[in-house]
Order: sequence, then C-alpha cells, then structure tokens
Amino acid sequence: MARRADTLVTSHAESQVTHKSAKSAPRLRVLKIAPTSFFSDYGCHVRVYEETTALLDAGHQVTICTYHTGNDVPGLDIRRALNTPWHKTVRVGSSRRKIYYDVLLFAKALQTAAQIRPNIVHAHLHEGALIGHWISKLLRVPLVFDFQGSLTREMLDHNFLRRESIFFRPLQRLEQWTNGLPGLILTSSHNAADVLCNEFDCPRGRIYALSDCVNTARFRPVWESENAESRLRLREQLGIPPNRKIVVYLGLLAEYQGIGMLLEAATVLVAAKAPVHFLIMGFPGEEHYRAQARGMGLAEHTTFTGRIPYSDAPSYLQLGDVAVSPKVSETEGNGKLLNYMAVGLPTVAFDTPVAREILGDLGVYARLEDCQALAEAMGSLLSDPGLAADRGRRLRARAVEQFSWSRAGQRLLHAYDLVGAR
Repeated sequence: MARRADTLVTSHAESQVTHKSAKSAPRLRVLKIAPTSFFSDYGCHVRVYEETTALLDAGHQVTICTYHTGNDVPGLDIRRALNTPWHKTVRVGSSRRKIYYDVLLFAKALQTAAQIRPNIVHAHLHEGALIGHWISKLLRVPLVFDFQGSLTREMLDHNFLRRESIFFRPLQRLEQWTNGLPGLILTSSHNAADVLCNEFDCPRGRIYALSDCVNTARFRPVWESENAESRLRLREQLGIPPNRKIVVYLGLLAEYQGIGMLLEAATVLVAAKAPVHFLIMGFPGEEHYRAQARGMGLAEHTTFTGRIPYSDAPSYLQLGDVAVSPKVSETEGNGKLLNYMAVGLPTVAFDTPVAREILGDLGVYARLEDCQALAEAMGSLLSDPGLAADRGRRLRARAVEQFSWSRAGQRLLHAYDLVGAR
C-alpha cells in the first residue's frame, strides 16, 4: 500500500517555489515509467526523483507510472498500477513476481498515456524500456531509456541467474534487443556507455551519458553546518562511543554491495586495535548482517540503522570520518559515492571503472574483493586526519563542479531535444 513520504516534504518544498515561478503552461509532458516501488530511499529511486524535480523546476509536466507499492511524494504526480491480491510487497532486485507486476504496470502506463498524451516517454530499467516501447509506438512519440546497468549482469550479481543456466543466453539476447528499441539511451556513467557499445553493439551515437548526480544543496559538509549539538545527540542515540572514529556506509545491504567483505575488513581494523566504529545504514538485510557481525565479534564496533529516509541521509552521513563503498558490480551506477562526496567525506571504494569515474584521483582504492586491502585503505585515512580532511574538501568541490543536479537538468532537456521531443 502506498503511503505519504513525509520525509521528503521539507526537501521538496524548496522546489515548489521554483515550480510556481515557471511558465504556467508546461512545455513538455513527460511520461516516466519506473518498474519499481517508487519512492524508496536508494539508488535509481533517487535518480528518478531528482530528474523529475529538475524537469518540474524547468516548467515541464512529469507523470510517473510505477508499482502499487512505494511512498507518495508531495508535489509529484505518481500513478500506481493495480495491487495484487496474492503479494503485497515487492522485493528489491530480481524476482519472478515482477513479470505480473510489469503486466499491471503496462496497463496503468497505457491508461495514463491516453489521458496525458505525453510528448516523450522516459523509461527506467529494461522492463520500463519494454513497456515504454509499445506506448511510444502507439502514440508516435520518442522513447528515451534510462539505463541503470546490464539486466543479465544484475541477475548474476543478485544470484538470480547463473551463466550456465539455459535461460542466460535468451535473456542476454532479450536485453540486446531491448537496448535497440529507444531513440536514445541515457547512461549513469561513461563506463555503462562502454558496456553498451562493447558488449551489446549499441551505436555510440544513440548513447548519451547523463551521470548520476547529487543535490549539493541538500547534502552539505560538516564545515558548512551549524548543527553540532544535533550531531552529538544523534551519535549518542545510536550508541556510538565518543572516542571512536566513524566509518559510514549508506545503501542497500547485499553481497553484491560488498557488505560481507566490509565486515571482514572491519575485523582486521578491530583486531589491530583501531579506535573505529562502523555505522552501516540501509536495508533489506540489516538483521542478517547484524547477526553476522555479532558472530564475528563486531557487535560493539558496528551499528545497523536499517532504512534511512532520503531527507535524513545528510545528517547521518555528517557523523562520519570516512565513507566506504565496497560495491563489486562493475556495470551498475554507484550513487552513494556522490552523496559521500557532497558531504565532504574522504571515500574508500573497490577499484572499479564506475568508482574511478566518479571519484577520480581523489578516491582511495582497494583491489577488487580484497578485504585486507579494503581494511588498509580505510586505515590509511583513519590514521591520517590531514590527508582525510584534504580529500574530503576536494571531493566536495568535485561534486559541486561536476555532479550537481542543477546542471544535469539542462543536459536531460538537451537529450530530449536530440530525439525530437515536442
């Protein structure tokens, strides 16, 4: 059942002022198709939300069609597919249930398209591209596909599919066919653009890199904040001892996100008597990983918060001395890195093309899937406050200069122009 996302009321209210000052008649009617439980506090949901806000700020009309579950956001036109009587929730990641969720979403998107008569269909994820293809054909309007990563690679990462499975090749061919449907593919990184070209033979001219970005006005560093007392209270509420430095993680909790390896690296630092505490924020596997941490002797050095509302994320991240993203997927985006950067946190990540693209030379990298190297990378920042502070300030500047959503909104409109949206 959808519920009101009160956590976004304050953050979205700022954009409402801009919406009122925009032209009274929207110049474009955009139909977004999001085959997920929008809004939730992670990943592609943030991209959908920030893109939509940028379009609204520019005076355009945006309607989002999504699954029956998720949080409503004040000020956004969200149309939900019908509920299912046998399943009330949607799992994060790959699931067979999504087949009938997508059928219901197609019906809702078709109904909505007939009502609003969009100038352009903007589809997220491969399922959205399939649904959007038929709607764009029926209405004779352009289709833009927001590519978040390889569908088959995601299934492999989530252990939903194995390479030796008889379904792997057919699904890979389906993915390649889907990639050929839109007039333009938006990618969240240049690495993703290379994947499309090299692995799926997509013409470079049909790919437009629109990097994941961050709201740098919402995500601000400690040195620009005057909430020292509230940070101290939050730290006390979380039970974090005052004499420890804090390593923060914010995102989904899953093996392909490297959470198990993060805990392994934590044992190395704790065994070395480092005064460190790990603040691990996210879902859905918090109980599983809390038990795992307890079994590894990390109970007194870890705090698992569960889901953190998007609007509260900056306050929690400001508690950190170092941020970490041990994600092992090499095709998916890594938006959490941008949040870390905007808050001015020195950041450790496994050495992947996406991490390199976002952090540049300012990231501290560990060999992929090497827990010892991950521990050493975190330790290098924890033991050198000067280095950590310098990296954090320079990463904040990089986020403002290169990854602000205020600039990305104009690039998104340019992408729409390229496919002839009118």
